[in-house]
Amino acid sequence: MFFKKSPWIIHYDATSCNGCDIEVIASLTPMYDLERFGIINTGNPKHADIFVVTGSVNESSHQVVKNIYDQMPNPKVVVAVGICATSGGIFRECYNVLGGVDTVIPVDVYVPGCAARPESIIDGIIKALDILERRLVEFRKAKTEARRQEKKLRRYHLND
Repeated sequence: MFFKKSPWIIHYDATSCNGCDIEVIASLTPMYDLERFGIINTGNPKHADIFVVTGSVNESSHQVVKNIYDQMPNPKVVVAVGICATSGGIFRECYNVLGGVDTVIPVDVYVPGCAARPESIIDGIIKALDILERRLVEFRKAKTEARRQEKKLRRYHLND
């Protein structure tokens, strides 16, 4: 399928300690080579298929996370990397922390760890690829059905 060959990811640090950020970047280096799957890190959400978020969400970052998610084209998948992104981690009781990423946007894949290892991150992104493939098939079916219905309505209006 299409996305198995060239999915693009966008990575956002939503207030982490940078431990998971370093591991996400490490997974893109030649040692772990996430790019062997054709995965490229992009800075533009309009080109991204997978949203990788590290760190807990707080008052400052929740709107940014939501904006990036809203700017991504459908179908899209969200991967929460690290314990802070999955549940708020050790910062969950802090006054300005809302919790994990799933308090703001729907999360499809959780990668636990503090800091999450590159092998775990790669495994999570591969799981995200499977979800993306299924969503692509559903998206294409819905698009085809919408076109069929539109064509049917046009025919009906022409006959009036």
